[in-house]
Amino acid sequence: MKESYKSLIDKFKASEIKMEEGLKSLKSQKGTVVDQLFKELHNQAFEKIDCLQCANCCKTTGPLLLPIDIQRLAKAKKMSSGVFLKTYLKLDEDEDWVFKSMPCPMLGENNYCSVYEDRPTACREYPHTDDGNMKQKLEITKKNCAICPAVADIVTRLGNA
Repeated sequence: MKESYKSLIDKFKASEIKMEEGLKSLKSQKGTVVDQLFKELHNQAFEKIDCLQCANCCKTTGPLLLPIDIQRLAKAKKMSSGVFLKTYLKLDEDEDWVFKSMPCPMLGENNYCSVYEDRPTACREYPHTDDGNMKQKLEITKKNCAICPAVADIVTRLGNA
């Protein structure tokens, strides 16, 4: 991860209590207002952050794989779903399909995803800061601050607003 990206996460961690208060204050706002605010900050963050210079989510956090994701990934890897399951996946403690190991086995050289066009739904939507219903996602957003420099930047700017 680029040092400047790491510093965004560190900046969030240094003032985490203040940032948590900022997130909590959003609960009293209208959902559409919160969604619009996140969308604007999301767009600003990703103007300066390039996921290919980071890929921390792919290195540290595995997605939950839906049945449709498993079928799509198996097809992309030219495997049957059964072989794909045995090769790459395990059931976690919540009985969800996840990758056996991290970093993601689909993460290739230079942080490129070898199955980008067929990537899991959770990967397509990550970091979830522009897909609406943000009031319901504040807890996961807080957790994602420790993983994603863009989310850390968004929440830091929310806390300083």
